[in-house]
Amino acid sequence: MTERLGGDFCLVCGSETSLFIGRMCEECTRKRVELVEVPENVPWVRCARCGIVEIQGKWVFISEENIWNELIQRHVLFHKGAGNIGLAFESQTISDRHTLLHLQVEGVVDELLYTETHTMRARMANGVCLTCTRRAGNYFEATVQVRSSGRRLSDEEFKILRASLDVVIENLSDDPMFFITSEGAVTGGYDVVLGSKGLARSWGRHMASNFGGHISESNSTVGRKDGIDVTRLTLLYRKPGYDLGDVVKWKDNFWRPASWSKDGAVMERIDRRERTGATWRDLEHSNVVCQMKDFISVELITEDSSVGEFLNPENWQMTAVKLPWDYKGDKKLLLARVEDEWMALQHLGIDSSKSDNFQIKGD
Repeated sequence: MTERLGGDFCLVCGSETSLFIGRMCEECTRKRVELVEVPENVPWVRCARCGIVEIQGKWVFISEENIWNELIQRHVLFHKGAGNIGLAFESQTISDRHTLLHLQVEGVVDELLYTETHTMRARMANGVCLTCTRRAGNYFEATVQVRSSGRRLSDEEFKILRASLDVVIENLSDDPMFFITSEGAVTGGYDVVLGSKGLARSWGRHMASNFGGHISESNSTVGRKDGIDVTRLTLLYRKPGYDLGDVVKWKDNFWRPASWSKDGAVMERIDRRERTGATWRDLEHSNVVCQMKDFISVELITEDSSVGEFLNPENWQMTAVKLPWDYKGDKKLLLARVEDEWMALQHLGIDSSKSDNFQIKGD
């Protein structure tokens, strides 16, 4: 009998069978190869004041499930030769600070399928984020001064402008520096102190785009850090005394602002078809003679080619009014009380969006 020499065999147990990693049989390979390395405990930090989470040196808003995903991706190490990897986990809350993550992992190493289960403990530690630290120290980078030109704004108008800041913050990215340090009414306006220059500029652009007006900026140097000047921004926003659709007396005629432009407003004349652009400087001496909230909508009772009659809501008598230049015979007119006289207004696009707010008379 002749013995076969030089055949393949397992270097651990000597078994003559299929060999895998390190010239070992399947049984010996499985005993020595792990698909993943899972630490017993992993730390993470949450701000004790606002609940924001520190991820790789950055403070971010993140859901609890995404926290566990982040910890698994950062701390669970797979075998360098693994492929076709699948992972599922389930969290189990033990206490306010401790959560167990039960992992089930499978993957292929050297054509062998491995299925493993592990448990990892996520341990939460309290910290204080940069934002809360700065808030506690009244840190700020910018001051936005909300003012008016032409007339004093009402408290309701200031509330609308202030509410627009919440809209801007909601629509911007979750930057932890987008916070309000302080705010309050001041003589002639409203001041908001912010933690970010970028937020201040975004809010200023939003107000100018939606409410008209113009913005001016100034910077002051408050110190130096790492050889660079540290500056603070003061942004002044001036809202015009008129809104889109109001009746304004300008250049001895009556106009309505139809839309905002970059440097002013597009004006439409009331008594005839005329449209022109005007800068903020051009409109400095304009006067609001009737606001849109005071308009009324009436039904005409009689009319001819140029004049219509309606029931005057002030004395319930028939009153004549000149028809607007764009009148198309629809029997309804939008009226403004200007210098003790009723004036019929041409139709603007903003009238349709705010028609529900007009008082309806004469139906």
